Amino acid sequence: MSLAHQPGARGALARFFRRTYVAELVALGLVAAAFALIQVFVTPFHRVFYLDDMSIQYPFTKFERVPLLWSIVYSAVFPVVCLIAWSIVFRPSAYKFHITLLAQIASLMTTPLITDIIKNTVGRPRPDLISRCRPQRGTPDHELLTISICTQTNEHLLQEGWRSFPSGHSSLAFAGLGFLTLFLAGQMRVFRPKADLGRCLLAFAPTIGALMIAISRLGDYRHDVWDVSAGAILGSLIAYSTYRRYYPALSDLHCDTPYEHADDAASYAAEGFSRLPNDEERALGQDELQPPRKSIRESRDQGHRQGSWENPETIPLNEAASSQGR
Repeated sequence: MSLAHQPGARGALARFFRRTYVAELVALGLVAAAFALIQVFVTPFHRVFYLDDMSIQYPFTKFERVPLLWSIVYSAVFPVVCLIAWSIVFRPSAYKFHITLLAQIASLMTTPLITDIIKNTVGRPRPDLISRCRPQRGTPDHELLTISICTQTNEHLLQEGWRSFPSGHSSLAFAGLGFLTLFLAGQMRVFRPKADLGRCLLAFAPTIGALMIAISRLGDYRHDVWDVSAGAILGSLIAYSTYRRYYPALSDLHCDTPYEHADDAASYAAEGFSRLPNDEERALGQDELQPPRKSIRESRDQGHRQGSWENPETIPLNEAASSQGR
């Protein structure tokens, strides 16, 4: 017997965690704490570089097309506002709204943590590293150099020079706006047959926005195409995996309905404890004494399928009248 089926406080606590999303909220809290600790205490791995490396000699752009604050607004705040507006207009069940919002937040919070772990581990220089570094005068061009030759006084600006792969803007955009695309596609069933073009365009509009955010990082010389592509793939994978944990596939007949929590009876059946028909009779050796009775609905349906003429109740009125006349 599993812990959730045991009596007492332990079983009640296990059932509480199974039927609610406390475990999800605790996990999200741990994700937020880990992300904060990385921002404060972790520095990236510093790859060595050449001063004459043309791929890292782009100028440092002071005014970005999509700054960090607006990236959060576009990628995180906007999808959440869209979900709230959807709930006001269509008035879904409280469970559906809760599970959708939880999935959206889970996608948004998990992506930056994984992105920063990869960034700090890889330590790839940004295209504008030389401008950030401000190397000392007389530094040779054709020798491998380290961060020690940099004269940049802004420590945060300098450390960010080795956080190029993957793109954080791209991963967050596709995690938030990509999840919104999956949700809209499921609600409007755009992957079902005969879906009109208007619904498809509306569903994939957030993905176009995420793509534009990712492309802006190339024009600002913060990333190259590999950084942006890896960030987009990472964010899309996290969004899709998070969406599928709560919703069926987009090709499913009920793709607009989230998964329901299994009750105790269903969980018992899944673990092999479901009740067999006539099990008391089988235990007494009387299972063959009386055949199982059919319900009224089953008998009526069977009569209609067979077109039985022996039962007087199923004889049409015209046939009954003609027989009485004869």
